[in-house]
Amino acid sequence: MKHLQKTKKKFGRKRGQRQAFIKNLAKNVILNGRIETTETRAKAIRPVVEKLVTLAKKQTLASLRLLISRVSKEAATKLYYELAPAYKNRAGGYMRITKLSKTRKGDSAPIAVLEFVDTK
Repeated sequence: MKHLQKTKKKFGRKRGQRQAFIKNLAKNVILNGRIETTETRAKAIRPVVEKLVTLAKKQTLASLRLLISRVSKEAATKLYYELAPAYKNRAGGYMRITKLSKTRKGDSAPIAVLEFVDTK
């Protein structure tokens, strides 16, 4: 029997709160292009946003409706109409995590910047 360690970060929240937390952070990344947050949060959000970009690259009505159900309508439309066409020829790796030297004041958590990779 395989005992796979498939646990994710809980962030000290219950399931529904955690889903809303990740959904809001993903929405903020899409709308602003970059956010400054802790390394742990950035590492948890990156696969979520990259999967959303991959879904938006399909450019179908069904994918747009799925995006709207997963993030807010304004974030879904920006992702579908602006960001996804820019990453049309890119196979993956749409996000970049850059670790900063500073830490958060309250608990000295390491800070990182999560941003979209430039399209070329």
